[in-house]
Amino acid sequence: LCPAQGGLDTRSRAAEPAVHCTMANLIAKFVDEDGQPVGPELDLPQGIAKDQLSSLLNSLLQNEAPLPYVFFINDDELEGTLGDHLEKRGMSVETVLQVVYKPMALFTVRPVTRCSSSMPGHTDAVLSVCFSPCGRRLASGSGDTTVRLWDLGTQLPKSTSKGHTNWVLCVAWAPDSRLLASGGMDSTVRLWDIDGKPLGLCKGHKQWVTSLAWEPVHKAFPCRRVASSSKDGSVRVWDCVTRKSLLVLHAHTQAVTCIRWGGDDRIYSASRDCQIIVWDANTGQVIMALKEHAHWVNTLALSTDYALRTGAFNERGKGIATDTTEQEAKSMAIARYNKAKGGKPERIVSASDDFTLILWEANKSQSMTRMTGHKQLVNHVVFSP
Repeated sequence: LCPAQGGLDTRSRAAEPAVHCTMANLIAKFVDEDGQPVGPELDLPQGIAKDQLSSLLNSLLQNEAPLPYVFFINDDELEGTLGDHLEKRGMSVETVLQVVYKPMALFTVRPVTRCSSSMPGHTDAVLSVCFSPCGRRLASGSGDTTVRLWDLGTQLPKSTSKGHTNWVLCVAWAPDSRLLASGGMDSTVRLWDIDGKPLGLCKGHKQWVTSLAWEPVHKAFPCRRVASSSKDGSVRVWDCVTRKSLLVLHAHTQAVTCIRWGGDDRIYSASRDCQIIVWDANTGQVIMALKEHAHWVNTLALSTDYALRTGAFNERGKGIATDTTEQEAKSMAIARYNKAKGGKPERIVSASDDFTLILWEANKSQSMTRMTGHKQLVNHVVFSP
């Protein structure tokens, strides 16, 4: 019998040590972090757990909305039931327990059902946007022929860069976050610094520029080479310092719609000739052609896109500083790239006007799988980070 039920007299209670009793209720009181009691002493069953204690405390505090709490007894966090907690620590049930409570951080998820911010400024359609790898800036290209840089902290325009003479179709940040490239209907690639100041013009394409891709940080730091594709069916690799064309890649017979620069010195290009061509990024030689689509190939995505685009920057935008050495930047970038690969070769997914997506492995000309289900052409595809 338990003392609380009157089955044990005073003499036997004094002779025996205090032990946990599975049938007795407990007398407890809530105490905040500063030791101030909240409410009266409470008669609690030993089977009570954290959720029930939270509900009880919310009632005592008269909270309009229930808040989550964490509870401690003698500096040990309560995980299971109150009785189990006391039994594991050999604590007495005959004393008033002080249950210290601490409010937990409350995270609420706001559904994306409304615009959280609007950044006006362009006077024509916005055709391309790109976040900087450090996460502090946004670049946008527009039909008004300008490139705008935005401060994401204030959501205000940082600069308006003029130079293109026709629509700006694509913008892309260098993975070290120090340069921005833009391509337009005027068939040029223009380079800008992080403040939007013009650095130079790359001319060579005979028709408009459709896509841009930078060499990864783990291959070159600072980033110096950028690739561009065009409606003229070519892919060009540019030196951003000299603004000269280092390589001109000709193999497609129709417009090149999308390019990606992989982490293993390969450039991937998709075209309206229904092919994806894999190029050696150093020599410009064709490694192989992937030919399983029955119509235009509209876009490509790499399984490592996020790691390649952000380079040495982590998810908090930290990584490359002004004093970061070449070796440090490359080491951080290759570590993120290898983690993204997960011990496997890069994978490529292509999307087409034939209503399908095809998944490829970087070293094989035979596809891994074809994904069907769309009832119209597929214009965009992306891997999760």
